[in-house]
Amino acid sequence: MPKTLEMLFDFVSPTAYLGWFRAKGIVERTGAACRPVPSFLGGILQATGNRPPGTVAAKGRWMRADLEMWALSHDIPLGRYEHFPVNSLAILRGAVGLIDDPRFEAYCDACFRGVWLDGRDMAQPEEIAAATSDVIAPQELLALAQDPANKAALKANPEGAVARGVFGAPTFFVGETLFFGQDRLEWVEKALAA
Repeated sequence: MPKTLEMLFDFVSPTAYLGWFRAKGIVERTGAACRPVPSFLGGILQATGNRPPGTVAAKGRWMRADLEMWALSHDIPLGRYEHFPVNSLAILRGAVGLIDDPRFEAYCDACFRGVWLDGRDMAQPEEIAAATSDVIAPQELLALAQDPANKAALKANPEGAVARGVFGAPTFFVGETLFFGQDRLEWVEKALAA
C-alpha cells in the first residue's frame, strides 16, 4: 500500500507555492497518495507565536533571493507579490469546499499562480474571480467561501495542525514525521520511497 503525503498549505506562503508544484512530481515518482490540507497560516502563526519572515527586513531580503534560486532550480516561475498582508480566508474556504471535487488541483494551481505568478490581490473578489473563473464560477466559489461547514473545517485545520507540532507553511507529514518547508522535500521523497 502506498504511503500518504500530507501537505498543509496556505496560498499566501511563497514556500508553499514552490512546495505545491514540487510535491506533484514527488507524488508521481513515489506513487504516494496525496492529502492536501488547506490551512490558514495566520491562525497557525498566532497560535504558535511565530512571525512571517518578511517582518524581519534582512530575513525578508534573504528569503526573496533564496526563493528565486529555488524557483529557478525547479523551473517554477515566480513573480512579485506586493499585497501583504493578504486575507486568504475566502480562497482557502473555496479549497476546503472543493477538496473532494475533481477541480480541486486546478483551483489550487490557479490560486497559487494568482498570488505568486500574477501578483493578484487575492483578498479582492474581482481578483479571485479573474484568477479562478476558468475552474469555477464566481458565484459557486462565493457560496463555498460563505458555507458555514467550510468555515468550520478551515478553522479546525490549523487547530489540529498546531496540536501535531505545525508552526508554519508548508508543512508535510509522512506518517507522523513532520517536515517543514519546501526545502525539505528531498527528505520527504526519501521517506515516501522507504
